[in-house]
This record gives sequence, structure tokens and C-alpha cells, in this order.
Amino acid sequence: MTDFDPADANPAGPDGTRRAIRRICVFCGSTPGRRAEYQTLAEELGTRLATDGFGLVYGGAHVGTMGAVSGAALARGGEVIGVIPQSLVDREVARHDVTELHVVDTMHERKALMNQLSDAFIVLAGGLGTFEELFEVATWSHLGLQSKPVVLLDRSGYFDPLVTMLDHALAEGFLKPASRALIQYATDVDQALKLVSSR
Repeated sequence: MTDFDPADANPAGPDGTRRAIRRICVFCGSTPGRRAEYQTLAEELGTRLATDGFGLVYGGAHVGTMGAVSGAALARGGEVIGVIPQSLVDREVARHDVTELHVVDTMHERKALMNQLSDAFIVLAGGLGTFEELFEVATWSHLGLQSKPVVLLDRSGYFDPLVTMLDHALAEGFLKPASRALIQYATDVDQALKLVSSR
């Protein structure tokens, strides 16, 4: 798979009704960050996804917050699907004890397949790759190519500057209210899961 397919992205069923959220894609970092609370929150999210019966789709690594969220979900018997490019497998960062591991050729294929496999997105603290993934799926929704909830999960203030920037873009006329509303914000796992399930 090399291209984004809107038919795979739309979570509505053939009768136009929203299908249930079955799998949640988590975008997060391949590094742990400087504060232990980033890892702790990732572990809490992974645990809840598994215990609440949600499948986890993520970037396929065993390191950083990716390793924390996937490890916690696996420890509770959850479905964990990793999607990782061959270049990162070659660097020995892939997690091989997952339910499914999809190895793709490019980062573009990685993002497209993660999207295809998921019904919603929760975003934890991360770096450039996490930001890129967040804005790509939000842009797809903005363009009407899909309708999948996107929630920033952050109780440490990590995303505060980003939220301020989004609000500034709205105030300056570069975002419409409907587009700004595509990226939601939660400070705990309960709230994040309620937000993705209510869309």
C-alpha cells in the first residue's frame, strides 16, 4: 500500500452510521523524554486500551514511549499491531512480540497503514515524527477525507504551547472553528477514551 485511500479512512458504515471504535492508534515518541511521567502515562494508556478491549496500533518500536504503551497493552493481553519501516527494523528497534508486525518500505506507507488499521487517534508526547503524524491525520479530516477523532493526551503541560499555537491560528483566521475542533485535548486516560468514543 503506497497511497492514502479515503475509503479506508472513513469510519462510517455502509448505512452512514459510525462504526464502533475497535482499534486506537497511538502516536508517541521513540525516546522516553526527560520526565518519568511520560512513560507512566504511556503505560497507563496501554493498560486501559487492553483492559477496555481496544486494539492498539502504533509505530512498532520497543523503545521510548512506544515501548511503554505497547508493553503495557501486551502485559494485559491486549491486541497490539505495530507498523514500522524496514530501515528501523534494520536498526533493531522493532518490537517482535506483538500480535501483528507490519514491515513497510517507507514512512509514507507506515502512516497510511496505521491510519487504515485505526478508528481513532490518541497522541502522547513525542518529537518531529509525532507532530507530523498528528497534523497529517488532522489535515485528512480537515479536507473531508476521513472522520476519525484525534485527541492529545497530556497531563504534564507538554502540549500547552501547541494548543496555544492552534488557538492563535484560529484567532488569526488561518483555522476555521470546525478545523480547530478536530484536535481535542485530554488530561487523563478516562477523558481521552471518552472523547474518542463520543465522536
